[in-house]
Amino acid sequence: MPFGAHETMEVHECLMEKVNMLNQFNFYMKHAKNPQLTNMIIRHQQEEIRSYNELVSYTHDYNRFTPISPNTNIRGMEPQQINYGLQNPPSFQPESSLNQLGDKEVAIGMLLCHKNAARNSMWGALEIADPTLRKIMINCSVNCANQAYEVFLFMNENGMYQVPELNNETAKTLLHSYVPTGKELENTYFGRQGQNAGMSGQTKNAQGNYTFTGSQQGMDFNVNSPQSTLYGGNQEAGRQQYPQTGTPGYGGTQGISPYGNQNYGR
Repeated sequence: MPFGAHETMEVHECLMEKVNMLNQFNFYMKHAKNPQLTNMIIRHQQEEIRSYNELVSYTHDYNRFTPISPNTNIRGMEPQQINYGLQNPPSFQPESSLNQLGDKEVAIGMLLCHKNAARNSMWGALEIADPTLRKIMINCSVNCANQAYEVFLFMNENGMYQVPELNNETAKTLLHSYVPTGKELENTYFGRQGQNAGMSGQTKNAQGNYTFTGSQQGMDFNVNSPQSTLYGGNQEAGRQQYPQTGTPGYGGTQGISPYGNQNYGR
């Protein structure tokens, strides 16, 4: 099967970014001192290696794609666990020597790598024709977004990434200017029996609210499901199959054992 010109260049950019990230994280591993941060680097590298090999394998041999299970610990987070406001925020400036690089600089580098990879992979997915290749790129994007959030949590907990606040009334005034859709619009699209049968959509609960139910096309977007593609899907199943050890993390145990049995058919 051929690859289109546009998707070929998008995948080329994605693969080059993955190569750079793996090289960068090797460098960060040598400078990180906090055990929680080094543990995170190891787990993220494991996930990136599997992701890179899965994408390379498909572009070489069109092997069946097995989604990469996330190796992050972000489940169970509550809004009140985030530290909001500025409390003597750290200063930032370019360093003149590699010896001056510490955990803050390593975490910043990791965060920017993951955020850019999440954005670029999703952008690439929007330009791809091959349905399997598109799924691979979306999987890459979601996992990188979750990794970025885990790095943010570490930085926020340690005062490295502080979240400025708007005046509470200002924020509420702005966000509360948006109100729910009207019943007429809802009934137009959800009020017909059998409409959207067999496809992902929404169901109406006893309170009259619509709930997103996920997809029957292989992607589970139900945030309450352990297999959810969003918010670190399949982590619980992975932990049961591959018991981990490590330092306590966000909403679970941070371990370094690989997930899944990946067969690249080489």
